[in-house]
Amino acid sequence: MEFNSRRSNILSTKGVVSTSQPLAAKAGADILAKGGTAVDAAVAAAAVLNVVEPMSTGIGGDVFALYYKADEKKVYALNSSGRSPELANPDQLLEMGYNHIPATSPFSVSIPGAVKGWDTIVNKFGTLNLKTIIEPAYDYALNGFPVSEVIAEGWAGSINKIQEESDYPEFLNPGPPKFASIKKLPFLAKSLKLIMDQGVDGFYKGDTANKISKHIQKLGGWITTKDISNHQADWVDPISTEYRDYTVWQCPPNTQGLNVLMALNIYEGFSKNETSDPVKELHLKIESVKAAFSDGLFNITDFEITKHVLPQLLSKDYASEKRKYIDKIKAVSYEPTIKVDTSNTVYITAVDKEGNGCSFINSLYQGFGSGIIVPDTGIALQNRGSSFSLDKNHPNYLEPNKRPFHTLMPGMVTNTENNNLKYCYGVMGGMQQAQGHFQVLSNLIDKNHSPQLALDMPRFSVIPWDDIEKDVKRDTVLLESIFSDSIINEIKNYGHTIIVNEPSPIFGGGQIIETNGNIMIAGSEPRKDGQAIGL
Repeated sequence: MEFNSRRSNILSTKGVVSTSQPLAAKAGADILAKGGTAVDAAVAAAAVLNVVEPMSTGIGGDVFALYYKADEKKVYALNSSGRSPELANPDQLLEMGYNHIPATSPFSVSIPGAVKGWDTIVNKFGTLNLKTIIEPAYDYALNGFPVSEVIAEGWAGSINKIQEESDYPEFLNPGPPKFASIKKLPFLAKSLKLIMDQGVDGFYKGDTANKISKHIQKLGGWITTKDISNHQADWVDPISTEYRDYTVWQCPPNTQGLNVLMALNIYEGFSKNETSDPVKELHLKIESVKAAFSDGLFNITDFEITKHVLPQLLSKDYASEKRKYIDKIKAVSYEPTIKVDTSNTVYITAVDKEGNGCSFINSLYQGFGSGIIVPDTGIALQNRGSSFSLDKNHPNYLEPNKRPFHTLMPGMVTNTENNNLKYCYGVMGGMQQAQGHFQVLSNLIDKNHSPQLALDMPRFSVIPWDDIEKDVKRDTVLLESIFSDSIINEIKNYGHTIIVNEPSPIFGGGQIIETNGNIMIAGSEPRKDGQAIGL
């Protein structure tokens, strides 16, 4: 049942960085070696990922982060996700014949929050300046970088959606880069240089902001320079639940971190006898995820809306009630049991030598986001706004200046008894993120696996809604082929609709750092080509 990834745990006593691309991990480790904190290292890695893995992340996207401050034994949370434009108008879209927001349209673009997020967290918890931190990314963009296998494949898979003007051939010149080729991104280099020279104003004001708003308006969208300059990154109170002997931390809504906390609370109530058999364990984990999604996918939106039901959804009493709906021998469907009153919305982990931890996620949402590339900037704009609903009765209904439902969710775990940092971790991958967090955490806590083994173990992925294009029904379960044949065959007897796939990034891209006394133990996702690097 164990997936032999041929990877070992990486150990260090002086600091470690783990992410999905080796050049980015090295950039973060180099920053640690220069005396930077975990925050500095995470931002450096994120900036490099913007260049070397541009379909996944970038300055046209958003940032969420959790930070553990060792001398305070306290977890901080940052939300730098963008809001909808002030002129956002759902009625306009309905009049145009849309029943949802097209993912490659200018209406799907929410305000980019990444750069303000970088600056905000570095100013509070970093020791180096943003110019120094971004410089490795600028160098790769200007002088070129070698393209890895997984990135070449992901780039090619997103090429048809890229919308860039022929005068500014950043990502389509002459086509997707091949494995082991050298790729330069000169327009992105220019945008990064503006940030290095002018700070956040080099993005949110002046030339870059003008080009973003002008281009979106040319395509019929709503974004103005005022929307861009008004963006703020917010320090928010993290949410948590106790699971076994640990406290599991997440950012609050509008992230889906709530989903994993609900799933953990539901699953925790099953006895060891009920989960001792691997097939029963798999069934109950699948059902716990489905039950959590039924409420989370309805209620998670802008915090100002979700906060009204957050205490209920996080309570152990709610989990006990939701658990009663689960049939221990049969797959069932779930509907929301709690509804907010609708009248009232790439992952990096780093730990430094002081024991501070940064769980950091920076994303464009789908491959190259909206596919819209702002001319003369190399900036791919995210399509997170496509998550908004056009149903007035839904909490995530599109309204002006509102944060949408977000799949992004950095994770962190502390020991409940002494508040010491235990795991700084995350799992990327859209709606797989909460499921990946849940499964990896169970591997770490319930099975006492090392970080690398916890990532190597086989995973499932529940499809939370109908995928008409792929003819896949809601609650279909994808299973990795590295599950044993007996488990795959027996789980079908519970009534699950099963599709078996080879291990791949669709099952999530995780990174974990465990702190064990003075030793840091790190693992990196075997389904991608990243790595952990220690000093």
